[in-house]
Amino acid sequence: MTGRDFVALSLLPSARRRAIHALSALPPGSLDAPDALELLVAFCEGDDGAAADVAARLLDAAAAALGKAAARRIRAVAVTDAEYPASLRSIADPPLVLWVAGRMEIFSVPAVAIVGSRAASPASLDVAERLGHDLAAAGLAVSSGLARGCDAAAHRGALAAKGATIAVLGCGADVVYPPEHRRLYECICDEGAVVAELPPGTPPLPMHFPQRNRIISGLSRAVVVVEATERSGSLITAACALEQGRDVLAVPGSIANDRHRGCHALLRDGARLVEDAADVLDELGLAGGCMTRGCQAIADPLLNLLANEDGDLDGLAERSGLDVATLLRRLLALELAGHVRRVSGGRFVRVRR
Repeated sequence: MTGRDFVALSLLPSARRRAIHALSALPPGSLDAPDALELLVAFCEGDDGAAADVAARLLDAAAAALGKAAARRIRAVAVTDAEYPASLRSIADPPLVLWVAGRMEIFSVPAVAIVGSRAASPASLDVAERLGHDLAAAGLAVSSGLARGCDAAAHRGALAAKGATIAVLGCGADVVYPPEHRRLYECICDEGAVVAELPPGTPPLPMHFPQRNRIISGLSRAVVVVEATERSGSLITAACALEQGRDVLAVPGSIANDRHRGCHALLRDGARLVEDAADVLDELGLAGGCMTRGCQAIADPLLNLLANEDGDLDGLAERSGLDVATLLRRLLALELAGHVRRVSGGRFVRVRR
């Protein structure tokens, strides 16, 4: 299926897009252009006007979006592309197309999301920036939403550590929102990646932000909530993380401050308490100093399973006897230590030294 066809499909109303997410299981190139157009026409049936006319208009809109993206150096990555982030493809409703400005290779780096209040206290802003810095310095990517407050602080911390950071927008990947974050946006494009589900030029509308939250968590191994009220959008991200099988962690705060009630609710429900980056690393099974490529090899039977061939999660889980959550933590530790590398198709290979 061509890029234009996937973009056209992604422009369909969300109810129909959910009906065609089975496409994410198809290998690249499994549909040719005529098949794709027939599929598009079929999903346009019932709209006003002839289905073929609706499909043609969507294809024209897709071509215009791709032209605008090319002019702004934004890539359209379809869900069946090998470069599409494997962690995001694994969620129940991945974006059919991910628009990316920046470095594609950043998606091979395991990520942790740091989210929190837009109107955060100075203390919480300091915590978000410090966590972003320390996690990036440890070799993880920091994902967040480029919003005011904790999101921006986490991105800045990661950039200060000369680490990787990913900004997920609730608008087009070429639209800077909030506008005062233009310099931060440009730095992330240069050093990390800005991503969006919506085509270039799409304005930031309230309805877009709850949808983008599932992408923040979907790209990440865990979500850390720094500060949140009981009705905070950050709790939507935490809920998405739980649905996706990601770890949820929270930073405690003063009981006299309503801004922390959302975090305290998460902690009561079993979220891991976070005081510093070491707590996050421990939750991910990365404590013990094996965060750099220079650390000594760890005795892990998974390396023996990967000695002569690569493996996917299902195969490794069956051969190792580990549940998927434990297996992911162990593979993450090996990946960050430089002993295992993730390749296309969600498979892992042993790195020879």
